[in-house]
Amino acid sequence: MGLFDGLPVSPNKAYLRDELSRIDESWAAARFDSLPHVVHILTSKDRESEVQFLKEQSDIIEEVVDEVVHAYHSGFNKAIQNYSQILRLFSESTDSIGVLKVDLAEAKTRLSARNKQLHQLWYRSVTLRHIISLLDQIEGIAKVPARIEKLIADKQFYAAVQLHVQSTLMLEREGLQTVGALQDVRSELTKLRGVLFYKVLEDLHAHLYNKAASSVHERDDEMPTTTAVAFSVNNSQPLSRRTRLLKVDSQIGVHVDGSYRPSSVDGGSSFDGYDEDGALELHDDAASEGYKASIRVNGGDGNGNLKDVKIVPRQMPIWLSNSTPDEFLEAMKKSEAPLHVKYLQTMVECLCMLGKVAAAGAIICQRLRPAIHEIITSKIKAHAELVNSSRSGIGQGDRTATVGLHFMKGQLGSFQLPKQKRQNGISLTGTLLAVSPVSPVMSPTGKAQASAREVLDSILDTVVRIFENHVVVGEILESKSTHLTEVNTPRSISTDWNLDSEASQVTGGYNIGFSLTVLQSECQQLICEILRATPEAASADAAVQTARLASKAPSKEKRDRSEDGLTFAFRFTDATISIPNQGVDLIRQGWSRRGPNVSQEGYGSATVLPEQGIYLAASVYRPVLQFTDKVASMLPKKYAQLGNDGLLAFVENFVKDHFLPTMFVDYRKSVQQAISSPAAFRPRAHTAASYTPLVEKGRPVLQGLLAIDFLAKEVLGWAQAMPKFAGDLVKYVQTFLERTYERCRTSYMEAVLEKQTYMLIGRHDIEKLMRLDPASSCLPNPLGQSNMDNNVSDAESFEIELELSDLLLALRPIKQENLIRDDNKIILLASLSDSLEYVADSIERLGQTNSRSSNQVEENPKHRHTRTSSAPIRDLASFADEYRKLAIDCLKVLRVEMQLETIFHMQEMTNRQYLEDQDAEEPDDFIISLTAQITRRDEAMAPFVASSKRNYIFGGICSIAATASIKALADMKSINLFGVQQICRNSIALEQALAAIPSIKSEAVQQRLDHVRTYYELLNMPFEALLAFIVEHEHLFTAAEYANLLKVQVPGREISEDAQERVSEILSSH
Repeated sequence: MGLFDGLPVSPNKAYLRDELSRIDESWAAARFDSLPHVVHILTSKDRESEVQFLKEQSDIIEEVVDEVVHAYHSGFNKAIQNYSQILRLFSESTDSIGVLKVDLAEAKTRLSARNKQLHQLWYRSVTLRHIISLLDQIEGIAKVPARIEKLIADKQFYAAVQLHVQSTLMLEREGLQTVGALQDVRSELTKLRGVLFYKVLEDLHAHLYNKAASSVHERDDEMPTTTAVAFSVNNSQPLSRRTRLLKVDSQIGVHVDGSYRPSSVDGGSSFDGYDEDGALELHDDAASEGYKASIRVNGGDGNGNLKDVKIVPRQMPIWLSNSTPDEFLEAMKKSEAPLHVKYLQTMVECLCMLGKVAAAGAIICQRLRPAIHEIITSKIKAHAELVNSSRSGIGQGDRTATVGLHFMKGQLGSFQLPKQKRQNGISLTGTLLAVSPVSPVMSPTGKAQASAREVLDSILDTVVRIFENHVVVGEILESKSTHLTEVNTPRSISTDWNLDSEASQVTGGYNIGFSLTVLQSECQQLICEILRATPEAASADAAVQTARLASKAPSKEKRDRSEDGLTFAFRFTDATISIPNQGVDLIRQGWSRRGPNVSQEGYGSATVLPEQGIYLAASVYRPVLQFTDKVASMLPKKYAQLGNDGLLAFVENFVKDHFLPTMFVDYRKSVQQAISSPAAFRPRAHTAASYTPLVEKGRPVLQGLLAIDFLAKEVLGWAQAMPKFAGDLVKYVQTFLERTYERCRTSYMEAVLEKQTYMLIGRHDIEKLMRLDPASSCLPNPLGQSNMDNNVSDAESFEIELELSDLLLALRPIKQENLIRDDNKIILLASLSDSLEYVADSIERLGQTNSRSSNQVEENPKHRHTRTSSAPIRDLASFADEYRKLAIDCLKVLRVEMQLETIFHMQEMTNRQYLEDQDAEEPDDFIISLTAQITRRDEAMAPFVASSKRNYIFGGICSIAATASIKALADMKSINLFGVQQICRNSIALEQALAAIPSIKSEAVQQRLDHVRTYYELLNMPFEALLAFIVEHEHLFTAAEYANLLKVQVPGREISEDAQERVSEILSSH
């Protein structure tokens, strides 16, 4: 921007701006120095042109100055004219004021002459206005009873109480106390005070127990709070939300001597800044919005979950729409508490304004137990009607499928009972159910457990919601009673116990602790009815435990303290409640005189439960635990101990002192009966049936072990329902498994006692070789061990078999009495092995399931009452290992027994002369006997043992038979051609018998027995041909075996004297 841009130059001379822009700004400097310009002109070549240029610039500047002067001259003229006009107006005003002073002086003179007369007129006007005001007040007060009745009919209780309090204060004013016409109004207001108290308390009572929808409100548009609807068990609404929103300013008005004093004298509000227009607009728009909010609260989200609907700022709940603005209304307007909380706060505020807090507290205490009893009974009746209606609409099968859907879901896998029948036609399902000490409906997954849990969940959820309301009311009453106590109590005696006692008197004995005690006491009685537990027996147990805890002589203060958890746990009666004088008028209105100690009938739980009894404690535990957690989250800190020492303590004591001992005795008896029954260890299966690995499809597990497995799963099902006592229940399972293992061990020893097989498998050298044998890879794998220490090659495997065969053959001669000749014992060992493996797998799965579920529970911080030790799980795994070891011993016994049987039969070869005169058509008798025994035992074991195990049992026969056949030649003196053919026929018969076993590989059997036939066929070769064979197959047989071929005498074969040396030379050269 240029230096001369702001000059007022007319548009028709805009060229002057361009000319000015060409002038150097140095001419306009504050300190102008002309010497440089003079020197420039004097030193210039054309001095005249420079001078002429300066003159032209001077003319332009003068012309610009003329324009500026011309422009500002007119403005100066206008300013001068304005100043002169202002001066003229001031002069005229001065003259007018002088005239006004003269007139005022004359008026003052005239008024002073009639001063007394004017004063009399003013006093008369004031008196008339006062009289008119009194008449208006009297007329208004006369209409107050009718207005209060209309407000009561419209459920505008707070407005009615406000009007009543303001009218009562107005009647106490000076001037109205002596008006006789207002005596009837005073009498009516006194009656209306009782009516208001009754109505407010009745409405508060209905909302405390969520019964307002059916017992109080007649129109949907008057529904101010929640209705009594069914709520979901898995409610995700935080239960402590309501108590956290109660921090509303309780210092609304001052309560002294049981009466309410508003903040201002005339009953209005002294709160500044309240917009009355906004309050008037509430009647239409806000009222409709409040109705919509109420509907949203009552309806929830369709799933039974309660929603906290927040009131939009600057809007008032519908039940306060006709109320006069005051501090409480402003607090309600700003509060973000749910509607039902605001409504309870409003009802309590009404009681405080009426000065009826003590009477209300006493009546609430008096009605608490009957109300809870009625609610629980009605819930049970409603559930019974629902069950009956569902029974009429669906079939029995559908009912069984739907009942108990939520019980134990996702925890322990339910044990599916097999549907097949045994050979004798007895259903296995019925057999197992007969073993259990509880009926099917009372089992952990039974219908009775599911029904009891469902009913308790519903009832305890309702009780929790009722207790939420009591927490709201209790905290408000305690805060106001604390304020009154602090006002009325001198500082010198303001101790804690004094404040608590006086606060209890102010509230009529009602507080949060009392309501929780009564609620839990009623729930305890319901649980006792479900469990068929007598309160007297529970009380006796409680007295014993209390005496045990209080080993020292307790003082009176300690006995009276509520911190002793067991004092509540079994107490079914409440202290007698003294009703203050304020409650007399309430009783006149029709409240029941029956106290809380009146004997009450049962709850009718038998109508909704298929069966009652002590075993329902499992379904009671989890709902009570959840109930305790919810209650603890709502309780103020001063009542925290009540939540810990209440209903949960009773249930835990009952489970520990009654349920667990009873369960242990019952299941111990069932276990004893299951394993001592004559049929417990009697193998039963269809003879033509094939082995199946599934019990459901007919796996022939021994009846005793199957029953034990069923009982163990059932006991662990109880453990899943009660995590805190899972450790004790797992110990029960361990005890049962230990007894069963001892019984299995006894049965095993009865079969193998004093038998050579049992002693052999205990030998270290044989046990080591059997473990290294590749065939042992099919055996069950014990805990922490490997079936095969190394990956052995075929040559090493052959060496292991040969060494083991040599050890067994060294035991010859085998005596028959040292063998297990009874096939029933063989079948028992096979069945016992498979059954033990089945139980071991089941125990291992149960242990893993328990471990996962316990870890999940421990990671969840909400479950505070759970065990944390994992030692019982390791014990279950060790039991599974013991069962597997015994199963392996059974298989080893069977394998060695069949090998010894083979040796026993084939040792007859050494006693027989194989110098036959003709070719026999049949194998030897001992081979026929051996093959018949193999076939018979294989067919008998087929239903009881898997094919891989059968391969293990019979797989050792081939190697031991081949080795025994080859070694038998050393004991023979002579053999002819027919004898060789007889031995070959024996090996063929044995090969056919072994190949008939489906699990055995026929190729391997054929290869081993071909080796025997090849060996004996060498006896038919001439000596030179034998030498040629040895040269080509020097490693096919050992040197000793080749030597035995030369030692035996074969008719027609010539052997040189140096034959042994030549054979040895051939073998050594290679």
